[in-house]
Amino acid sequence: MIAVNGLTVEFGGFRLFENITYNIAPKDRVGLAGKNGAGKSTMLKIIAGLQQPTSGTVSRPKGYRIGYLPQHMTHDNSRTVFEEAELAFGEIKTMQAELEAMQNELATRTDYESQEYTDFLTELTDKTERLSMLGASNYVAEIETTLKGLGFERTDFNRNTGEFSGGWRMRIELAKILLSRPDIFLLDEPTNHLDIESIQWLEDFLKGYSGAVVVISHDKAFLDHVTTRTIEIVLGKIYDYKANYSKYLELRQERFQQQLNAYRNQQKMIEDTEKFIERFRYKATKAVQVQSRIKQLDKIERIEIDEFDTSALNIKFPPAPHSGAITVRGKGVTKAFGDHVVLENVDFEVARGEKVAFVGRNGEGKTTMARMIMQEIEHKGEIVLGHGVKIGYFAQNQADKLSPDDTVFDTIDKVAVGEIRTKIRDILGAFMFSGEDIDKKVSVLSGGERTRLAMIRLLLEPVNLLVLDEPTNHLDIRSKEMLKKAIADFDGTVIVVSHDREFLDGLVAKVYEFRNKKMKEHLGGIYDFLKERKLENLRELEQKNTTSVPQKSQPIAPKEEPKVKLSYEEQKELSRKRSKAERAVKDVEAKIEKLEQEIADIEQRMANCSNEQAMELSEQYNKLSATLEAEMKHWEEAQNELEQINN
Repeated sequence: MIAVNGLTVEFGGFRLFENITYNIAPKDRVGLAGKNGAGKSTMLKIIAGLQQPTSGTVSRPKGYRIGYLPQHMTHDNSRTVFEEAELAFGEIKTMQAELEAMQNELATRTDYESQEYTDFLTELTDKTERLSMLGASNYVAEIETTLKGLGFERTDFNRNTGEFSGGWRMRIELAKILLSRPDIFLLDEPTNHLDIESIQWLEDFLKGYSGAVVVISHDKAFLDHVTTRTIEIVLGKIYDYKANYSKYLELRQERFQQQLNAYRNQQKMIEDTEKFIERFRYKATKAVQVQSRIKQLDKIERIEIDEFDTSALNIKFPPAPHSGAITVRGKGVTKAFGDHVVLENVDFEVARGEKVAFVGRNGEGKTTMARMIMQEIEHKGEIVLGHGVKIGYFAQNQADKLSPDDTVFDTIDKVAVGEIRTKIRDILGAFMFSGEDIDKKVSVLSGGERTRLAMIRLLLEPVNLLVLDEPTNHLDIRSKEMLKKAIADFDGTVIVVSHDREFLDGLVAKVYEFRNKKMKEHLGGIYDFLKERKLENLRELEQKNTTSVPQKSQPIAPKEEPKVKLSYEEQKELSRKRSKAERAVKDVEAKIEKLEQEIADIEQRMANCSNEQAMELSEQYNKLSATLEAEMKHWEEAQNELEQINN
């Protein structure tokens, strides 16, 4: 358990936290809530031991392991993806080297009757057992499973980490933390660079994890699925709710209303008391009562109402100019970067007024398609815009394209024309830029502020097609809700690339899934699509049977008739190959089952053996573990071959 006691943090006279105390139990699932700047990230750093408070303590059990994922980090590009992930098993690698050295030493020792020899065997046995507990026999499979869950392909494993974007390198860091199996996860915006499937995989991982989790996230659906407790930071204090994020919002509103009622009652009592004092202050017959009321006022502990952020992101897109019935149509669209084909022979159509989501794993072509619609990159096939279509485009890196030396006001003033120039301050105020904020340079703005500023530029000119690529990145939950409402009220056509399920829910009525170089149309909302995809994934899982620990082979489900009719000889040859592949899988599974049983038997014998037997059993154990690891690889190869034949 982690105990936070009397925590106070000050920066240059400003008090961020004041005398905060709370505990984190071993299996807690905590979401940190609060407005931007409330101190959520600072709290994680203090728990992780990376920042010291002004006063107070954070107590952690001895040997307590912490896995901390910050929003921003530096990366080492000297290793491959797999080698970087393998660093999570440093203890296993070190212990394997130590055991090898001890076994070499054991072969040369002759002091069998000495106490030192007995102690040496005891240490050897303890380390062998510890290595087994750490999962030394299957950590390679764990790495593969985790990397695949976070969106990496097997072909990525041997690529240098420097070849990947910042978002993908963040995934590698997340994989290392997940694989290290800490006692507590401290995750600061872990979903920022994940697609929907990877977010769902991470949710399932964290929900089933045996340790504690503390997470900061602007993804409401993620918080609701993962957390069961919410700690809100408000004006240096905390409020602790035994509830997920959605329930916390309800409880917070109840608390605010109770606080407001108590404040109003107290203010009424104070007002009545002050009136009594003022009325009878100079009457001798009321002197005792007046003095009593004055003392009463002095002793009152004044109720304060917590600061609730009442500013609103009041976004309203201009009315959409009229356009043709079809907004954009693609036919035979193909795009490749060198030898890498991203999209192949794709057809799609978006009608006027539709609100459509582009979803899929990163790298499957969502942003590429958005840029092709914008005619920013060349392609094969045709993409045709409808009559009168005028596009407003928000790219992932739109905020980064702002001039860092311009002020907030200048950024908008440079693109505003006509009457709109007289309303720049009003527009900036609607986007929560007021007072001195409008004179700030872009270079000092936060990610969320830059995103809001880039969004203003999009609103200055009437359009009838909005193409939005990850518009919610760096926006807090409340700002996302306001943007969602504005898009829902927009009377034009919308194409939005996003991994944020809560943002897309109720907003889009059609989903295009980017997968295997194609765009597949799904009618309905985002959760209709996810429900359908989950069923597809289960069917695929049953057919592929590619769990990290092999199960007994099941009869292969009948396949649909192939589109190309095979000759009798070809069908006969295919059947022969399938039978051979199925036998190979079953043979390897039988070997694995036998090896696992032998290892279990040795582990039981080692727990009750004499010191003289320990050396022999240890050698047998290590040999069997190495053989098991090799057979696991053989099983995977055989399973892949069977899968290819069935496909």
